[in-house]
Amino acid sequence: MSSDPQLGSDPQELAVRAIDAMWSADTASRALGMEVVEVRPGYGRVTMTVRPDMVNGHDIAHGGLVFALADSAFAVACNSHNRSTVAQSCDVVFVAPARLGDELVAEAVERGRWGRNGITDVTVTRAVDGIVVAEFRGRSREVPGTLVEDSNG
Repeated sequence: MSSDPQLGSDPQELAVRAIDAMWSADTASRALGMEVVEVRPGYGRVTMTVRPDMVNGHDIAHGGLVFALADSAFAVACNSHNRSTVAQSCDVVFVAPARLGDELVAEAVERGRWGRNGITDVTVTRAVDGIVVAEFRGRSREVPGTLVEDSNG
């Protein structure tokens, strides 16, 4: 998902550059094997495969790790405008289990932004059959700063 930093700062190009910068510093998400597969302004898609060290005592993916995947996709969508943005609050509903070896796909869609606040919904599905594993809603807050320099100001 790399881009040439010398290109102009149209919204899509800026989103890619901002998320490239953010993701390169996100050692937690990368250590869990997450990958950003798509980014657009206000949108992010992140994948993760459930490994043996991610399965709990019920032989299903640990809910905290499903939450982490949704949270990382949320971060991609929120920061895609090149405004440093963090979670203000969030909640999750677990719908179906994920199991060892399942590839999970978290699709984050920004529902709205006003002032420094935003709301983003994330749906986590199993890639193999599209079954919904979790629904996540995050509320975001912009903090001072940007992720990359924007040549358009």
